[in-house]
Order: sequence, then structure tokens, then C-alpha cells
Amino acid sequence: MNDDTYRPTVRSQADLEKVWRHLMQPLGFGGRSIWMLHLEPEGRVVPHLLEIAEAEIAPEEPEAFAALLRDLDSVDPGGSYAFLRSRPGRGGVEPGDRAWATFLYAAGRAAGVRLEVVHLATDADVVPLPLDEIGLPRSA
Repeated sequence: MNDDTYRPTVRSQADLEKVWRHLMQPLGFGGRSIWMLHLEPEGRVVPHLLEIAEAEIAPEEPEAFAALLRDLDSVDPGGSYAFLRSRPGRGGVEPGDRAWATFLYAAGRAAGVRLEVVHLATDADVVPLPLDEIGLPRSA
């Protein structure tokens, strides 16, 4: 799934969704993962895709992950981070998907870094999980 030559510029949530659709093809997952992309300040995708495998249950405390985001941002400040949860199945958004999105948004807020809209990839589709859809205020 990692394509070192794929460097689109993300200027909108629709652009980001296209990036995730490209990177997650073909859809079909054997486990649950969290994927992370770093975007440069002008929105260009950094060509390194990080996978956190076996991401079954979202942690409750985002501080350790926030510290990691702060460390990453100190090396290459000013950009943003994009996350996607992938899992098997064809159903819609599940409670575990919302829990991971909530955790990721909280970690970004605690780290003081800019996060793009979190996305979900299943065996059938790639969809955004914006703050208001998971029950968080937009100021989160």
C-alpha cells in the first residue's frame, strides 16, 4: 500500500478521501489497523504511510499518543496529520470506529497539532468520520 512516488496535494476533505481511496485499494482487510499520513504545510502528502497494526480497542487516555505526535511535529513542524481506521466488514460506522476517531481527535488536540478529518475503510468503502458525526464539537 505504500507508494513512494504518490505525492498529491490535499486542499480539502474530498482530496484526502481520494488519497485514502488510492492508498487502501484494493479494499478488503484481515485485521484492524490505524494508518497515518503526514501532510506538509502546503498540503502535499509526505510519502511515508505508517500502519499501527492490531488496533482492536481504542485506548482511553490519549496522552502517550499525543506525546508521539508532539515529537513528530517538532521534527517537521507546521503540517498536519491524517488518520484512517481500517477493518474487515461491510457494515457502516461501528462504536469501535467512533471510539478510535474520538481517541485520535483527542490526541491531536492534546498535542496541539492539526489533524485532518479521520476516515474509515471497510471491505466495501472509505468514508469520513468528521467530529460532528462521532458526537464531538467542532472545536475539539
